[in-house]
Amino acid sequence: MANQYTYLAPLLAPTDADQMLAIAEGLRRFGTYADEGTSDGLGETLPQRFDVGFNYLSRGLDGEGCCDEASVALGRTNYFRETYVYGDEQQVDGIESFANHALIGESARALADASVLVPAIVYANILVPGQELAIHTDVPEFRGLNRKNAPQWLLVCMLHSKLFESWRVPIATCVAWFGGNAGGAFTFYPEGAAGRRESIAADHNTAIVLDTDRVFHGVERVKSASLEETSSDRIADVGSGATLEFVGDGRWHMQTSGGDDCVYHWADLRYSISWKGYCFKSAISHRKWQHGEECLSIPQVLEIFEKDLLARGITDAGALSPNEYAQKIVDTYVGFPPGNRH
Repeated sequence: MANQYTYLAPLLAPTDADQMLAIAEGLRRFGTYADEGTSDGLGETLPQRFDVGFNYLSRGLDGEGCCDEASVALGRTNYFRETYVYGDEQQVDGIESFANHALIGESARALADASVLVPAIVYANILVPGQELAIHTDVPEFRGLNRKNAPQWLLVCMLHSKLFESWRVPIATCVAWFGGNAGGAFTFYPEGAAGRRESIAADHNTAIVLDTDRVFHGVERVKSASLEETSSDRIADVGSGATLEFVGDGRWHMQTSGGDDCVYHWADLRYSISWKGYCFKSAISHRKWQHGEECLSIPQVLEIFEKDLLARGITDAGALSPNEYAQKIVDTYVGFPPGNRH
């Protein structure tokens, strides 16, 4: 993409920014990212983004390793998510000022040098005190394959391998913050995994536009504004099945699978809304995507990977279990940043 990123501040008119908080309150209930499906048949029982989890356990956010046990680390990184818009399906009212924001669209076009831009997805993430988001790249899409019909880790490996560029659908992302938690800075590697790590405060009504499919990024630890007992050194067991529910008067009730029961205020939460748009450099590439032409299938992907693995001298991939095969693909093609370079 043409530029590294664009910072937007302020993003919305004040009343529209307040509306973004009201949308989350109106939706009332958020589930967790971990409750999205597993990769049955390819990775079997592994989580969708096991690549991120394994790297986080070995390196932490700063490359110095994660001192937490695996179960605690999951609680630190298993944030709450709900989708507001997916394609033509709009799940909430009042999101239009964000989903159709002209400055977001203009910034995305410039970033991707795109002649055709198709806004596609809007979703919200909420992190509670003590949580952080491990360094990762987002889930990309290819003609014929996306997160609805393919394992997320596989899609990520496809992008990093650079073997599927002729099928890739470039995506620009806008991440916007509302509510103004004192922590939870957006941290990223705009010059690539070998470059410096930079951070941007998650200030209310600000945003960044960048290629999160390619740029490694994460979230620094969220601070508590009002609860000493939920400090940056503690985190509830936010495992599968946990819920975060708005209960009125600016308060959110979290019920976790481990039995933890917490009430947070908006100032305790790190709330972001992400916008994603498909970026096409030509009418031809847009038409191929729009009409489903020259699409990939999972068998094709595995065949291409197999040939490349053999060319690399890796001859045992066919004898591996589904979980081992998934790990081999990740280890071969995804090069995470080695650590902190502030």
